[in-house]
Amino acid sequence: MHRASAQGVAADVTFVCNRFPNYKLGLNNDCTNDEEDPPSPSRRELVSKEVTELLEQHNRLSVRDLANKFERGQAAAQAAAARLSHDARFREAALLDRQALLTKLRDVLEGLGGRVAGRNKDDAEEALTVVEVLAVQLAKEEGDLAQEKTEVQKLAALFKQASDDAKRMVEEARAVAHTEIETARAAAQRIEVALEEHERLCGTAEKKELEDLRREIQEARRIKMLHESSKAMDMEHEIEGLRQHLLEKTAEVRRLKKELEVMRGSVGTAEKSYQLEGNECLGSCLQVLDETTPDLSECNIQWYRVSPDGNKAELISGATKTQYAPEPFDVGRYLTADISLPNSERVTVSTHGIIDPAPGLGNYVEALVRKGGAEFQVVIIQQNGEPVSKQSLYGFNVGRMRIKVHKGRATKAKEPYSAAMQLCGARGGGSAAAQGLFWQAKKGLSFLLAFESTRERNASIMLARRFAFDCNIMLAGPDDRAPLGM
Repeated sequence: MHRASAQGVAADVTFVCNRFPNYKLGLNNDCTNDEEDPPSPSRRELVSKEVTELLEQHNRLSVRDLANKFERGQAAAQAAAARLSHDARFREAALLDRQALLTKLRDVLEGLGGRVAGRNKDDAEEALTVVEVLAVQLAKEEGDLAQEKTEVQKLAALFKQASDDAKRMVEEARAVAHTEIETARAAAQRIEVALEEHERLCGTAEKKELEDLRREIQEARRIKMLHESSKAMDMEHEIEGLRQHLLEKTAEVRRLKKELEVMRGSVGTAEKSYQLEGNECLGSCLQVLDETTPDLSECNIQWYRVSPDGNKAELISGATKTQYAPEPFDVGRYLTADISLPNSERVTVSTHGIIDPAPGLGNYVEALVRKGGAEFQVVIIQQNGEPVSKQSLYGFNVGRMRIKVHKGRATKAKEPYSAAMQLCGARGGGSAAAQGLFWQAKKGLSFLLAFESTRERNASIMLARRFAFDCNIMLAGPDDRAPLGM
């Protein structure tokens, strides 16, 4: 397991292009590298579309619509009442015709009974009896018809009264609505007139005051730019000048130390040609250079971090390349590179001073701690020691209790802080060595990540170690807990 961790942490970190990729998440969490997004409709078009849909979906009924519907219903009801009255008159006429026929039939049968005798007389009397029964039934039907006619007349009167009442209520509602509409229209007109009057009175004065104020501000800015310099810019220029001066002095001190070592003769001939190139601070990348032999592929190199007093040295597992990017664990310590030459000679080169912290990084990490965590954009270079063919943009989320790598809603890895977790800077070479990070989430799952900048890479390491320490976990790289005496 230690051998696999050392192999993963020692891999080279190199981008496909010379900058951090500009990936974007598309549909189904697919990464795209499009430079421009498709044009989206303007807000005015969206609002117009929504208003049109609302007008089409919600057709509001006015008082006039309600009156028209009521009048149509009233006309239909009147037509139905007329049909009922017509049917009643028709039935009444039919009953009158039947009554006249029965009367004539009775007269004929009575006359016939007086002229005949015997069996024919009996038949005439029987027929007369049947006619009398029919006359009784007809009288009963006439009574029912008269009662039904009375009820129909009552219903027609009630319907007419209800229709009149409803029409009166509709007219009253229409009158009230018209009154309210006219009142609201008059109020709106008064408000519009008042606003126009106010704008007319205040517009000229406000415009003049605004123009005067703008002119005064421009004049004040011009005078300030001509006669007063910005304190913030002065401080920035001063800090930048001090920084450049410090770098020049550091380079001069290194040159003087090298000349002093050469003059004292304290090193051998082979060791004189090897040196460390790079700034001795967090965020830089140190490289072993040979003035006589540029190719160091046949040499075995091992990096160490040495305590400030020089008594203890700790082997940096996996740091076996000519390049090494210091990580936060190296701040305040010396870095040395042990070079084993092909002729069995051994040369050691070291930094002239301790590794300095990156300016402003501590305050940045403290702000992230107060915030409760942070998420950084990364690219996965390797997974479990195998190169990733298709590089995509992922989110590296550092929280108080866990670390998560995800792309959109798809989670690549999510593990809480534990003793099996390892986190350190990448210890290989490559153009982005100072931006690389090695993370072993658990046994059998490790990643080599590349950040957008060295500041984010170092901040993520410091933040994760801070949260892990709060969980009583010592978060470091492979074999970082084993000191080695020299």
